Amino acid sequence: MSAFTESDLQVLKDKGILIEKVRDQIDTFRNGIPFVNLEKAGVVGDGILKFSLDEEQHLIELFNKERNGLSLLKFVPASGAASRMFKALFNFLETYDSSEEQLESYFERTGDKDLKTFSEGLKEFPFYDIVQQRIAGQSKNKGEEVFLFVKELLSENALNYGFYPKGLLPFHNNSSFAASPFEEHLKEGALYSKTGKTALLHFTISEQHTDLFAEEFNSIKDRISLETDTTFNVGYSYQKSATDTIAVDMQNKPFRNIDGSLLFRPGGHGALIENLNEQDADIIFIKNIDNVVVPENLEGVSNSKKTLAGVLLQVQQKAFIYAKLLAAHTIGDAQRKEIKLFLEEELNIRFSNVFDTYSDEEQAKILKDKINRPIRICGMVKNEGEPGGGPFWIKDKTGNSSLQIIESAQIDASDSSQMDIVANATHFNPVDLVCGVRNYDGEKYDLLKFVDHKQGFITDKTKDGKELKALELPGLWNGGMAFWNTIFVEVPLLTFNPVKTVNDLLKASHQVK
Repeated sequence: MSAFTESDLQVLKDKGILIEKVRDQIDTFRNGIPFVNLEKAGVVGDGILKFSLDEEQHLIELFNKERNGLSLLKFVPASGAASRMFKALFNFLETYDSSEEQLESYFERTGDKDLKTFSEGLKEFPFYDIVQQRIAGQSKNKGEEVFLFVKELLSENALNYGFYPKGLLPFHNNSSFAASPFEEHLKEGALYSKTGKTALLHFTISEQHTDLFAEEFNSIKDRISLETDTTFNVGYSYQKSATDTIAVDMQNKPFRNIDGSLLFRPGGHGALIENLNEQDADIIFIKNIDNVVVPENLEGVSNSKKTLAGVLLQVQQKAFIYAKLLAAHTIGDAQRKEIKLFLEEELNIRFSNVFDTYSDEEQAKILKDKINRPIRICGMVKNEGEPGGGPFWIKDKTGNSSLQIIESAQIDASDSSQMDIVANATHFNPVDLVCGVRNYDGEKYDLLKFVDHKQGFITDKTKDGKELKALELPGLWNGGMAFWNTIFVEVPLLTFNPVKTVNDLLKASHQVK
């Protein structure tokens, strides 16, 4: 085992990381992380629910009836910087000289389709007027105009959008102002995460962006509150330093920086299970910061979220009744069978073939363990060729099956039988979750107890010209929720509008009509 210096131990202490955790992570690098074993894809009728319009309306009415007696919270991972969005634009700034080359010649020489799309749609971007006012009259031709536009957009001494958090960029052009994703999430929250006249929202952000978010909120809160008849209670938290993971060299020894210090890296969005664990509400809605809609689609998104929340309330009501019975130790054989059937048919729990051979007491103990877990209702959209994880039945090393959200990196791409299962997948994960994190007695679960720590990711990186291996924690909605009870529900495609590159803002779903 690698020896750690006094300086190393002080760093660990300052970050709040236990030495045992670091050693476990190094063991993970050495042993590797096994691929998951896909059993089959989750599809409608086998792992995914699909409701009729009448059924959806019933679930929406159930939520609306119960909501004012519940605490509701919207949880939004929002720490992502916008730099990745502008990758093609940064490249353009480095490789194009308007005094030496016409823009069309640049396109022919480089085949840069992303920049061509950007230049052709320039006037449709929500920040067009903002930038144009700053560079008006400075360009002599199209190439110079586009170059100056991009430079003004990204330069450190100009708008500096590449530094900004994605959540604060202009996304939607509402005639007199450009709305950010942060603003759009507030509007959504007013529709489905409001109790009485107060909506609670929590954003996980980078600490360096705290002031920017505070400024944005202060500048828009009065307008949005008036528009939605809502008071907003907004909280923030940061990814914890204690969730950083150690990096190793290619021999699986701790990677050291040029100054000899240990290199730690952020643990990925799986680290946010710690932030989520600090929230306490009857229902928690989870949705990524860049997945927002224009005003005309707000009602459709809201109804979809209410439907998922209705599913949660409906299944929780039964689960809590059964959990109380199990806690009271008063159930007979018929009720044990009834609870087992409920777990199988409504919470997608699978039991071993020898369950029926166990004693009454052993069966009750297993049922109690299975039912006393946080519940997540996950929206799934039909496959449209978008990248991302999806719903699958997987089998663990003991032969137990469970329903999980699995990322492509967790699947052995060299195994043709596994890839055949992937090819049969009909839906993918848009990160659209509604969570119940309390038990039948109203006590909040410790969510850290329901993480599968074996579902992390090892990736190859470089630092100072040297290769290294980095470890990402199990994803928030992957291994981070592996031992939750899970229900997948088909939701409309209009609920999924992520902005991964700047050109995504040109899609019809982000153009305000």
